Amino acid sequence: MSTIRGPPGVPIHVRPVDLRGYAEFMTSSNLTITDDYTGDLSETGPQRRTLSNASIVKISVGPMDNNVYIVTSAATGDQLIIDAANDADTIRGVLDELDGAPRTIFTTHQHYDHWQALADVAAATGAPTAAGRIDAPELPVTPDILLDDGDVLTVGDLTFDAIHLVGHTPGSIALALTDPASGVVHLFTGDSLFPGGVGKTWAPGDFDTLVDDVETKLFERYPDSTVVYPGHGKDTTLGTERPSLDEWRERGW
Repeated sequence: MSTIRGPPGVPIHVRPVDLRGYAEFMTSSNLTITDDYTGDLSETGPQRRTLSNASIVKISVGPMDNNVYIVTSAATGDQLIIDAANDADTIRGVLDELDGAPRTIFTTHQHYDHWQALADVAAATGAPTAAGRIDAPELPVTPDILLDDGDVLTVGDLTFDAIHLVGHTPGSIALALTDPASGVVHLFTGDSLFPGGVGKTWAPGDFDTLVDDVETKLFERYPDSTVVYPGHGKDTTLGTERPSLDEWRERGW
């Protein structure tokens, strides 16, 4: 078992991964995009959800099962890549399978597992990069676009509302995209909100800050139908998680 560095001063232990046969696997069935979208990639390759104005392709990469999202405008083909994590070859391979052109690469927050492929993917695509202003100095690529709370990120004809959530990191940003036909909001939360709770916090007071932000900026703003796309693991909805808010506060994580 090896030790690498995560957030400042926090060691993260990673078990060795046997990569024999990995390249062959990744260039075959695991790059096949299925339109049977469940949000659970534990036993599948990339999955695609189709909205009236866009498609969302979800990819899981690396030993920490990081989620990468590629959002493609239905009208223009312009693409937003959310969290170029861990595996540039897989991300480029999926991009090659899609019709469209990467226009922006957005990083939800500063933690290394969410940007390991950022430099490679940015160089390969030529797409400008975006991130929250506060977390930006910790990234390996200086963002071309700095986002603050309430800003709007435009990619082709798609608009994403930027939501600053403090706690998991000082400068985490979630993005919200609305499907105009259904009215359903699609919320990309990084590591700030997962099925079953908010993201991990370290410093005293950060948990309360994060829960407060998640409650006021997400749960009080958006309806139960809102789909949550986290930085790791399965999707959820605000309606599924809303009844547990008091439980999260009581348990403290």
